[in-house]
Amino acid sequence: MSASPLFWANLSLLLLYPVAWAAPLAEARLLPLFGGEEVSILSGLAALWGEETALALLVALFALVLPYAKTLALAAIHLGRLPARALPLVEFVGKFSMAEVFLVALYIVVAQGAGFVSVESRWGLWLFAACALASLLLSHLTARRHG
Repeated sequence: MSASPLFWANLSLLLLYPVAWAAPLAEARLLPLFGGEEVSILSGLAALWGEETALALLVALFALVLPYAKTLALAAIHLGRLPARALPLVEFVGKFSMAEVFLVALYIVVAQGAGFVSVESRWGLWLFAACALASLLLSHLTARRHG
């Protein structure tokens, strides 16, 4: 089976996800006057690891492992190495990557409500959300193609 445009679009996610993991998701400042600290998925995991290991493992599963595994599984389907009947499971697993986007957005909203904290979203949040949404779209298009 030859590589389709869906395959190449999906394969680009293998490069974009690691960039999104390291990119700043948000900048948190104690007061609007002081410089803040940018937080990425990876830096957030590192911070969580010391205090909440179980939560860090859960975030790593949903933000790193599942999206990447789904991308690899879709590539295998596109190349004919994995049967198309695996698509429902791949699509189901892929929906969990949006959970991380939701959690970060919720964190920003909650933190903005605190009087002494200012939190602003950064480009990494948009990149991660775009990767997750692109992955969902690619799964849907692959299912239509093989369905």
